[in-house]
Amino acid sequence: MGYSSRKEYDAALLELDTMLARMGHAAGNAIGSALEALRTGNKELARTIIAGDTEIDNLEREVEHRCLTLILRQQPVATDLRKVSTALKMVTDIERIADQAADIAEIVLHLQLDRAATVGVMEDIYEMGDLVHHMVKDAVGAYVQVDLDMAAKVIRRDDRADASFNRISGEIANYIAAHPNDANTALDLFMITKYLERFGDHAVNIAEWVEFLKTGMHKSAQIV
Repeated sequence: MGYSSRKEYDAALLELDTMLARMGHAAGNAIGSALEALRTGNKELARTIIAGDTEIDNLEREVEHRCLTLILRQQPVATDLRKVSTALKMVTDIERIADQAADIAEIVLHLQLDRAATVGVMEDIYEMGDLVHHMVKDAVGAYVQVDLDMAAKVIRRDDRADASFNRISGEIANYIAAHPNDANTALDLFMITKYLERFGDHAVNIAEWVEFLKTGMHKSAQIV
């Protein structure tokens, strides 16, 4: 059964937009909280992040359900189909961002950090964290505003995130050489850095889907 009017269908699309934006903001907040827990060693905050991941998982399922309902109940025109397709792609990236923020929080719960010995690498990790956190927030903002310029800026910043990952990986390797008995800490720091890199990749994915939403073209193929 289709929607009774175009107005009703547009309202359903708007509600989908609202849910996706809410989910994106929640994932961005999870990154910020994970970085704060890492900076301060706040285990209670880390546990809150982990618990909050369930809500984002539930939102993902609800967004996917609504997308499929919009497709099945009415044959969407091309622009509507782009919006629903974009939502289906973006929701996966947003859910993974939240998962990886929870993974960082899990590490915080058992991380035994010699802050004096790791001060240099930790400062670089915090700097990279701030960079990718803003990339995610701006990617979600680009979706909400359908802002191609903002999306393009997110994509350009990925080179900085990749360079930070490579630099920090080298610093962690040096740490292992200097502290061979502390390989567990080094592995934890590497995993955190890898999650930060993935945040940047997910932000780029979201930004590229914003471009698709606006232009009908995606970098992987020319789709209308």
